[in-house]
Amino acid sequence: MSIAAINEQLLRAIGVGVAVVRVSDLGFVFHNQSFAEWFGTPGSDAALTDAIEGLQLQELGQLRAEGRRYSAELKIKRKRRTLVFAINISQASHLNEALLVVECQNITRIRELESMIDSYSAMVERNTRELEREKERVERLLLNLMPRSVYEEFKTFGVVTPQLYSKVSVVMLDFVNFTDFASRTDPTVTLGELIDIFTAFDRIVEQFGCERIKTIGDAYLAVAGMPEPTPDHATAVAHCATRFLRYLDRRNLSHQHKWQARIGLGTGSAVGSVVGIQKYVYDVFGPAVNLASRLQVFANPMKIVAPEEMKEALAEEFRVTDIGPEEIKGIGEVHLVNVGNELSAPQPRSRF
Repeated sequence: MSIAAINEQLLRAIGVGVAVVRVSDLGFVFHNQSFAEWFGTPGSDAALTDAIEGLQLQELGQLRAEGRRYSAELKIKRKRRTLVFAINISQASHLNEALLVVECQNITRIRELESMIDSYSAMVERNTRELEREKERVERLLLNLMPRSVYEEFKTFGVVTPQLYSKVSVVMLDFVNFTDFASRTDPTVTLGELIDIFTAFDRIVEQFGCERIKTIGDAYLAVAGMPEPTPDHATAVAHCATRFLRYLDRRNLSHQHKWQARIGLGTGSAVGSVVGIQKYVYDVFGPAVNLASRLQVFANPMKIVAPEEMKEALAEEFRVTDIGPEEIKGIGEVHLVNVGNELSAPQPRSRF
C-alpha cells in the first residue's frame, strides 16, 4: 500500500470530518466517512457550500483571496436534533492546484455539557443565596432567643455552658388585671396590644444596654450585667423601668385600652444558660430573678419597687423613697424602696 493510500485510510478512520475541495469551484476532491455521515455523501458536481448548510460563499471569499484560515461554529438541523460543528478551513495546494482543507468536529456534546454546567452553576448560586438567606433568618430567630455572645458560643461549640453571674440586676414588669382584660377581650386584640407594648419595651431595653430575656404571658423580664458584666447594671434596669411606665402613661392618653403595670427590681446573682434540647430557650434564674419577681407584687400600679441594697446605686439618678421592711416569701425580711422619676436625663448606651 502506498503512503498516499495509508494517509487516506487514516483520514477516513479519525473522528474528525475531513474534506478537500478545489478553490476554483469548491468541488470535492476528497471526504472521509465522518464527513459523509454528518453532511451526506457529496455528488460529483456538488460544491462545499451545497454540502454544509449555513456556510456562505462570500465568507470563503476572503479566505480564498488572502489565504487566511477560516473558523466558525455552525448549527445544522439533523432530524429533530440540532448539531453544532466547529469548522476550520485552511488553504493547501497539490500539483499546483489550490485546495481548501475542511476540518469538521461535532462539538454538540461539548456545548450541551457547557450549557449543563452553566445551568448547574446558576442553580448552585441560586441555592447558595437561598441558604444564605435561610441562615440569616435562623440567626435572627436565635438572636431573639438568646444574647449575641451566647449565640456565638452556641454556634461555635453547639452547646452553651451555664454561667453564674454574681452582679446583675433584673427588671420584672407585670400588668395589672391582665387576666380580667384577656378574658373579656378578643384574643387578637390582646395579642396586638402586647406586641405593640413589648416592641416598645424592646427598644427601651436595647437603648439602655439591657437584654430582654423572655415574656411570660403579660410579664416582661429583662436583665443588665449579663452575659457581659457592666458596673451600672442597677441604674440600667431602673432607667428601663421608669421608661416603661412613661411609655404606658403616654400610650394610655391616645389608646382605648388603658394599661397599668407593677414593676419589681432585683439585684444579686443569676445563672444564664440555654434550657432544653429540641426547643432552645435562653433563660436566667437565681436570687436576682426571684427577688424582682417577688417585689413586683409589692408595687402599687404604675410604681417601681426595689430592695434597699439598690438604693445607694440609684440615689444619684432617681427619686428613691423608703417603704420599709416586708416579709418576702422564700427570701425573708427585705427592706424595700420605691423608685420614682429620674433626676437627670440618662445617657443611653449601645447594646452589648
